[in-house]
Amino acid sequence: MMTTFIETVAPRRIAVFRALQLGDLLCSVPALRALRTALPDAQITLIGLPWARAFAARYAGLIDAFEVFPGARGFPEQPEDEAGLPAFRDAMRARRFDLAIQLHGSGGIANTLVADFGARALAGFAQADETPPDGCFIGWPDALPEPERYNALMRAMGIDAPSAALSFPLTAGDLEDYAALVARHGLHPGRLVLVHPGAQLPSRRWPPERFAAVADELAAGGWQIAVTGTAGEIGLTARVIGAMTRPARHLAGETSLGALAALVAHARLVVCNDTGLSHVAAAMRTRSVVIASGSDTRRWAPLDHDRHHVLADWPACRPCMFRECPYGHPCALNIGVAPVVEHAHAQLARATAVSDTKPSAAPSPAAAANAANAHVRRAEPQPHGGSPRC
Repeated sequence: MMTTFIETVAPRRIAVFRALQLGDLLCSVPALRALRTALPDAQITLIGLPWARAFAARYAGLIDAFEVFPGARGFPEQPEDEAGLPAFRDAMRARRFDLAIQLHGSGGIANTLVADFGARALAGFAQADETPPDGCFIGWPDALPEPERYNALMRAMGIDAPSAALSFPLTAGDLEDYAALVARHGLHPGRLVLVHPGAQLPSRRWPPERFAAVADELAAGGWQIAVTGTAGEIGLTARVIGAMTRPARHLAGETSLGALAALVAHARLVVCNDTGLSHVAAAMRTRSVVIASGSDTRRWAPLDHDRHHVLADWPACRPCMFRECPYGHPCALNIGVAPVVEHAHAQLARATAVSDTKPSAAPSPAAAANAANAHVRRAEPQPHGGSPRC
C-alpha cells in the first residue's frame, strides 16, 4: 500500500492557519476533528485572529495552543498593518513546526505566509494559476460546501474525514449564564424564537423592519420572541424592537458566545441572516430559517436542508464581496416577509412534533456522506506537486 503524506511526515507539531471569523472557524471543526483523531498525540496550534483565543480554549480537545496572527496586507479581517509581522514570523519559525496547514482559503498570499513559518512540511490549497510551495496542495474545491472543502484536504493528506457535522461544546459556565438569562428575562424555551438581525457585513443583512414584521407574525401565533445580537449591534436590534407592534425580549449585548449558543440549543427556532449564528444553529441542531443575502449559498448553507431552510434570491451580481451593496441590495429586498413567515411556521410545526429529535453531533460516516452528496455532487480535487506530496 502506498504511504500517505501524513504517514510520511509523521508530524508531532502542527500549525493550522485560519485567521477568520466565527462561522468560518465553525466550518473547519470537522477537519480539525479528523486531524485530532488521526494524530491524537500531536500538538496542534491554531493561528488566528485575536478573538479566536477563546475559540481555541473552547475546543481544547482539538487545539492545544493558540497564536495570534497580527495582520498583513491582503488579509482584510483586521487592520492590514504589517508592523508585527517580522516578530510573528520569527516566533513561528522558533516553534519548529513539523507541518503547517494553510486552512485559510484558496491559496495565493496565504500560502506565501504559511511557507514563511519554516515548517518541515506544508499542506493547503492552491489557485488554478498558482504554483504552490512544495507539499500536499490541492486545487481549491469551489463546488463543495465549506466544511467539505477542509475535509477534502484532510483526505488528500491521507486522513479519514467521515463527518461534516459541526459541533459547539458548551461549558458549565455557559449553562449557568444561560440559566441566569432565562430567569432574568422570563424566557420560555419551549416557545422561544430567536431573531438575529445582525451580520458582520451590511451587504449580508436583511432589513431590520422585515425581521420585525416576521417577529410580529410569529408572536401573534403565541411564540415568545427574543432579539439577539452583539453589544455593537444594539442599534440594529433596537430598530427591530422599535418596529414591532408586539412585545419581545431584547437580549443584544447580554449574552456571551457560550450563553448565546446554549440559548440557541434550547430555542425552538432561529431566524437570522447568513452569519455566524446560522452555523451555531447548525452545530446545536436547532431548526432555522436563514435569509442569505450576497453570499454563495452553495458554499455556506447548512448541509441539513430539512432542519435549516435557506431563502436566497440570485441577481446577476451574486455572489458578491462588497461590504455595502452598490446596486440597491436586490438580493435582500427580493426576499419578502411572507415566504420567511411561511418557512418559519413550517419549521416550528416540525420542531414541536413529537418525532422531532435532534440528530447527534457526529452522524455516521454514511449519513454524513449522504448529507454532503445531497447538497452537491462531490469530485475530489486533484493534488498539486510537492515533496513530500499527497
